[in-house]
Formats: sequence, structure tokens, C-alpha cells
Amino acid sequence: MRIYIIEDDLTVIGILEDIVEGSGLGTVCGATDDGPPDLERILALAPDLILADLLMPGKDGIQVVRELREMGCAAKFIMISQVSSKELIAKAYTAGVEFFIQKPINLIEVRQVIQNVTRQLENERALQAIQSVFANRTAPAPAPREDPWERERRRIKYILSQLGMAGEKGSQDITGLCLLLLERGQTASQVGVSTLCAQLSDAPKTLEQRARRAVERGLSHIASLGLEDYNNEFFVRYSARLFSFQEVRAEMDHLRGRGPGGKVNLKKFLDGLLILAEEE
Repeated sequence: MRIYIIEDDLTVIGILEDIVEGSGLGTVCGATDDGPPDLERILALAPDLILADLLMPGKDGIQVVRELREMGCAAKFIMISQVSSKELIAKAYTAGVEFFIQKPINLIEVRQVIQNVTRQLENERALQAIQSVFANRTAPAPAPREDPWERERRRIKYILSQLGMAGEKGSQDITGLCLLLLERGQTASQVGVSTLCAQLSDAPKTLEQRARRAVERGLSHIASLGLEDYNNEFFVRYSARLFSFQEVRAEMDHLRGRGPGGKVNLKKFLDGLLILAEEE
């Protein structure tokens, strides 16, 4: 993981470098601390992740992120912020920021957020690999006594049980949607959830609602695990691969009695579940 830091405080840069390299999270390939960042240089360094301060003199972090995105930068962005303005946070998400770290810098939060980004990158790269395999893959001829996707079916059901979703009616719908994608060599991102549900059921809206409620139950379960133990095995394994990190945090806040709770992305959940089902 190659990480670039944009921050006008040398002390903060030093703290972040120590956390990143001391925790084995990656390598700091460069940093900007004296004036507006050199965007061409950042692109040339091709970082996987950019940590950018929100409030900087001259050009703020949101503007930097937006310009880098427009130049074709594919890095993930984490915004470092000491403000909690909903308007600024909304602008940052719109510009392309996917995660936030609050100041003052906290070692546990930095480590957890970067680990989540790493898992998200791995997830996306694995999905791309699966898509390329799917493009040339057809379902094997069924054996007389065994479903060709039986392994994936068992794996999906096992994961749903770990997410506390096994008892939900929508869990069967989710399994069916995943198996349909596997059989057709597609992903939910390619097809779209509404289209996919219509291919599986005569009542696609009802099916989608059942599946969404089941995923909401899974999000609540994962968030509760994170509240009890941020390093819980299942929380670490599934929080970033099946859900949006900011929605997991929103659900955790909701369970604490603050905020409306997180929202689920059924398409992301299905694609993440496909990847997990393909893994050994």
C-alpha cells in the first residue's frame, strides 16, 4: 500500500508516518507540507491511498481531491478533519472522499480506517478478477447428485449465519440472487438489483424489500460487534467487504443512541458476498 500525505502540519505528518510504517500498513511514498500540493507529482507517484487535510491555506482538501479525481487519480482518499460540519462532509463525499479521520490523530482510528481501505481495495481488485473470469466462464455440467454451485451455496449460507441473517426470510432471496449471478457469469454491479430481482421473481419489488431488510439486519449485527470489540474477527472480516465503512459507523452511532443509522447498499453487499463465496 503506497500512501501519500497532504497536510500543512509537519508534526501531524510525522505522527501519520509513524503509525503507517510502524503498524505495517504500507509505505509513505511522499508528503506535501509547504503550500499547494504538486498534483502532477502525486499522480506520477501513483499512490494507492491519499491522506488529505480538510482545512489548509490556499487550497483546501476538498478542492485538491476534486482536481485529482478530474485528472484521473484512482487512489482512495481519506480526509483528515477537525470539524464536524455536515455540509463540508457532504461536499467531501461528493468530491470523492470515502473515509474520514478526526483530529486529534488517534492511533487506533487511523490504523482501523487504513485497514478498511486496504480491504476495500482488495475487494475491488478481487471483483475485477472475478469479472474477467466470469466473462469466459460457464457453469460446469451438473453431476448426477450434486449442484455445480453447491460449494458456493454452502459458503453463502455460512456467511449469512455469521452475520446474524440466517433466520431472515430475505436470506434465501439473497442466496438465490447470488447463485443466479454465478450461473450467468455476472455481478450485481453489471446487472443492477432491480433487473436481477425481476429475473428471479414475478414480484421483484417484494423480493428486493425482503433482501434489503435482511441486509439491514446484517449491518446492525456487524455494527453491534464493532461496538463490543473493534478488533472482533467477524467485524474486521465483513465490515468493509460487505458494507460501506461510513454506513457501518453511522449504524454504530445509531446503536449508541445518536443518529438515524446506516443505509445498506444491496449491490455492494451482493458483489462482496460473491467474492467471499469464491474464496477458499
